[in-house]
Amino acid sequence: MSEKIIFATGNAGKLKEIREILKDLNREIVTMREAGFEGEIEENGTTFRENAEIKAKAVWEKTGGIVLADDSGLVIDYLNGEPGVYSARYLGDTPYEEKNRILIERVKDAKGKERSARFMCNIAAVLPDGRVLHTEAAMEGEIAKEAAGNGGFGYDPILWLPEYGKTSAELTMEEKNRISHRGKALERMKDALKEALGER
Repeated sequence: MSEKIIFATGNAGKLKEIREILKDLNREIVTMREAGFEGEIEENGTTFRENAEIKAKAVWEKTGGIVLADDSGLVIDYLNGEPGVYSARYLGDTPYEEKNRILIERVKDAKGKERSARFMCNIAAVLPDGRVLHTEAAMEGEIAKEAAGNGGFGYDPILWLPEYGKTSAELTMEEKNRISHRGKALERMKDALKEALGER
């Protein structure tokens, strides 16, 4: 097998999705901990793109090789882009169920397109020679009237997908891989990696 791909995550659910989508790169995909990276990474960027690159470079500087990292979050138009790039830290240590209740309450007066929201994901890849690739994608929807589903991480139960008639937390894994922000960004990164590594 060729050189491993290191993904800067410790999230088992996310890693499963990543491995499924990137399987035809014919490389083992390991977490940063499995690659020997210890410690925390300070995500102090102001965009998803900046944070993804910060994470990927931090790991690459210690491990070399091919390192991927992502940054993603919920963006709500009615709230001028909140929770935005710091979604995970929105309202601090408040449980996600409570964060979701608060967000639904904050948009209760929004009508029609005012309820538009999307999950954004940027993926950065640092190659062995230090080149950096980026891909980005969105999963468009709107803020649900109430939370539903338990197949997501954090804000998924409140993003309503009109074409599916359910929230993103109610999608099957197959549906999620096909339309999720991370799934689409990973598919684009797979193509970008194949081209950059001369494997097309």
